Amino acid sequence: MKFSSNKKAELPSFQMTSMMDVVFLLLCFFVTTSVFSQWEYEVDIALPTAESGTMPDRLPGEIIINIDKAGVITINQIEYTEEKLLETCKRLSSIYKGHPVVVRADKETDYANVLNVIDICRQADIWQISFATDMNGNKEAGYDVDIAPTEIK
Repeated sequence: MKFSSNKKAELPSFQMTSMMDVVFLLLCFFVTTSVFSQWEYEVDIALPTAESGTMPDRLPGEIIINIDKAGVITINQIEYTEEKLLETCKRLSSIYKGHPVVVRADKETDYANVLNVIDICRQADIWQISFATDMNGNKEAGYDVDIAPTEIK
C-alpha cells in the first residue's frame, strides 16, 4: 500500500478579496471623518446662544464662513478680504447652484460685519444661508434662512 501522494503541498496564497474589503472600509472611514472634520471650531469664536433650533444636515463641500470679534473673515483658517470672499462665493455659485453657506459669527462682532457677509453672499447669488449658534452647551445648531430675492419698494 502506498499512502504518499505525488501532489506537493500548496503554499498559502494572498487573499485579494479580503484585502480589498479592508481597503474599502478604510476608505469609507477616512471619507466620513473628513466630511465631519470640516466643521470649523475656531477657538476665538464664541457663538451666540439659542434655546431652539435643530442641527441641519451637512452637505459635502459646504462652505463655512467664520467672522471673529474684530470682523476678520476666515474660511478653512485662511483670512479673506471682502473682495476675495466675493470672488470665492461667485465661483462657488457658478459651479454649484443653490449651494448652502454656514455663517459662524462671534457673538461680540458688530452686526455690520455679519450683514457684509450676507450682502456678499447675495451678490454672489447664494441665497441659502445658515447661522451657527451655541445651543445649551457646545452643540451647534443652525438656523436655515432662505433669503429669496425680493424687490423692496
